Amino acid sequence: MKTVTLALLVAALASPALASGSHSDGHAEAMAIGEPGKKAKATQTIRVSMKETEDGQMVFSPNDFKVRKGQTVVFAIKNTGELEHEFVLDQEDKVMEHKAMMAKFPEMEHDDPNAIRLAPGKTGEIVWKFTNDGAFKIACLIPGHYESGMHGNVIVAKK
Repeated sequence: MKTVTLALLVAALASPALASGSHSDGHAEAMAIGEPGKKAKATQTIRVSMKETEDGQMVFSPNDFKVRKGQTVVFAIKNTGELEHEFVLDQEDKVMEHKAMMAKFPEMEHDDPNAIRLAPGKTGEIVWKFTNDGAFKIACLIPGHYESGMHGNVIVAKK
């Protein structure tokens, strides 16, 4: 009986960690910021570097973007730093929720079309169609990186 109880306890405690270890928490459905885009329909490529600075800051360069509602954009992202970084694109409240989850599970792997984690020297891309206008965020949610300045803004203007 002790073995069964222990096994159930371990399973119950492990479930949140496993569930968040590689999450796609409904991002396949429509998001306020938009939806995954088709590269062939992209009208703009924005090159973004992620890095640390000599003064201890962590930055996206550039870190502020303006796009149009309905536009499909390719974010061509390169980690030019010496640490692993990520690029997460979402509403500010969702970014903050995700940041809190990352604090609990820092090794969380993303399986979301609006996020990418890159090792130093690596490149990747996110193709995104902005279906709604408004103010949104980009952020690195690896613990400590957001606090070190690794976030920015995406303004989506009406057509």
